[in-house]
Amino acid sequence: MRKISIILAIIIIGILIPVGFATSQSQAVITYGETTYNNADYKNTVDNFFKTQAGVDLNSVDSKIITASDVNKISSTITGKTYSSSQIFSSALVDLNDNDDLEVSVDKSKINTITGDMYISALKSAGITAGHVYVTSPVSATGESALAGIMNSYEVVTDVEIPETVKEAANNEIYTQAEIVKNSDVDADKLSDLVDDVKEEVQENNVTDHQTIVNIINNYTITYNINITNSDIENLASSIEQIQNVQGDINQYQIQVSDVINSTDSNSANDFLSGLFN
Repeated sequence: MRKISIILAIIIIGILIPVGFATSQSQAVITYGETTYNNADYKNTVDNFFKTQAGVDLNSVDSKIITASDVNKISSTITGKTYSSSQIFSSALVDLNDNDDLEVSVDKSKINTITGDMYISALKSAGITAGHVYVTSPVSATGESALAGIMNSYEVVTDVEIPETVKEAANNEIYTQAEIVKNSDVDADKLSDLVDDVKEEVQENNVTDHQTIVNIINNYTITYNINITNSDIENLASSIEQIQNVQGDINQYQIQVSDVINSTDSNSANDFLSGLFN
């Protein structure tokens, strides 16, 4: 009878535990732009988007506030722009419970410049390859400042700090693409595809020479039939060159995150199995 019970328990385990079993503990964080957080109506608008799109209980989700100071630490060194506390609207929810692949859902009715593919490209540049990210704003916004909050959320969830060099490179990529969309009036999705192809070729061939990267970009502008100003091409080449130069930091960050997630998954699964058999 005991053997039958054990067999039945094993069958039940097979049914209950999905492929790629991860920790049952919620691994989600919301980062609110400080302007949004300090306005009850704005915050309610953002929360409703997260509830509808992510289907999570926000009462069980940790939250952080991204301030103008946080954004300015990054933007001021890249574009020279500085923001006041009344200009930080973009908010994001990062859910690592859904961690098979990296996915980004953008509220297109509010985020008018940065696309989901642009966020994915920049996050992958930072070594982030899993989780579901939701981005919105209570008012129309470019979405550039959201990346700072998204990466902050990953740090909170995994308890692994992203190197500053990597943060700067990823944010530079986002800001550069946003400027190209505005300056050259190109299709954002086409530009994102072009950037992905250029980065892939640069990484595969370990290209670090600036002019060679410029040439690769020019080749892909022909492939995608889009016109980008020479100035924007130079800026994009510098951005991709910067990403290439911090690959060592990116690889180290990925190893640390992988160790944490694998350790969490293993411990959680062992606790679950132990409790079930007891």
